[in-house]
Amino acid sequence: MAQQYQLVLINLDPTVGSEIRKTRPCVVISPNEMNLHLQTIVIAPVTSSHNVYPTRVNVDHHHVYGQIALDQVRTIDKKRIIKTMGQLEDHGIKQVKEILQNTYVDD
Repeated sequence: MAQQYQLVLINLDPTVGSEIRKTRPCVVISPNEMNLHLQTIVIAPVTSSHNVYPTRVNVDHHHVYGQIALDQVRTIDKKRIIKTMGQLEDHGIKQVKEILQNTYVDD
């Protein structure tokens, strides 16, 4: 089962327009309760580009370097998962939570 804040390698193709494409690491955003019962998970892809966007979190985790693109959150079928790659560290989880809160939750 995919775990929240786990890094997973996912095939994102096919895509449309400006969606992030290719097979790449992604962070599972959906809570474990959803991950357990649904055939889909919510993910944020990791990109190797380093842009200064308020919706990006730097990641450096066992050969995964780049930015978590929280502006590219999407729901995918679990069949797209190729393999698991570990868990985000606590400081990365904290940053992801803060940006998700600031970006998607109305005050």
